[in-house]
Amino acid sequence: MAARRPQRRPVVELYERIVDAIREGGYPPGSTLPSEPELAAALGVSRPALREALILLQEDGVITVRRGVGRTVSERPPRRGFERLQPIEMLLGQDAAKVRPLVRDIEEPTDLVMQHLPVPAAGEVRFWESAVDVDGVPACLAEEWCVHDAALAAVDPALPEAMTAGAHEPRTMLHTLASADPYLPLSGASTVTATVLGRRRGTTLERSADTPVVLITQVVSIERTPLLVAKYVLPSGAPGIAVHQSR
Repeated sequence: MAARRPQRRPVVELYERIVDAIREGGYPPGSTLPSEPELAAALGVSRPALREALILLQEDGVITVRRGVGRTVSERPPRRGFERLQPIEMLLGQDAAKVRPLVRDIEEPTDLVMQHLPVPAAGEVRFWESAVDVDGVPACLAEEWCVHDAALAAVDPALPEAMTAGAHEPRTMLHTLASADPYLPLSGASTVTATVLGRRRGTTLERSADTPVVLITQVVSIERTPLLVAKYVLPSGAPGIAVHQSR
């Protein structure tokens, strides 16, 4: 029997439908959304379901509510940030960003990895290191670790093969994992700290060792089981990335 694919919550599906319509020009920035009855009829959903999605859209800054005017599409809808689990190359610019694979290896887990992933000290993890160039300029260093084949196969039998094949592609580990099965209910949590680049990373990114950087540590899980931990090193001058909170 085929495994049942996890599904998004209906309110999330409806949220995404409205956001996609905004991005595609159906509801241009600055325009006022139709009334609740009209919008519910156009989308083929109930008004209570629509109201829940509209609350989330307002919380995330996609729409604003003004008394006497109604719900208005924000002039600059927020870009999808880390909580949307977009690969770093997508966040830096889908057309301008290019991934350069530097390391693709199997290694023993470090202390950092064991803090975040359910792996034993004598176990194995996949390790990928990649440089992300934006318009030809090094803008980010991505260091990613994920659980090895047995744990991946327990989530989806196709994942180990997909990760092995992905090691030969110019993409990050998160991009490979998310692309292997778009229906995986992945979730992520990120922390942001400030530090300096250091000599080794500086050589890779063609910057001095004392260059200030933003370090984002991200843990990606499925149903509360961590699968991947990553460090994204963004030196000063790198393109901005939206990081915002949402439900």
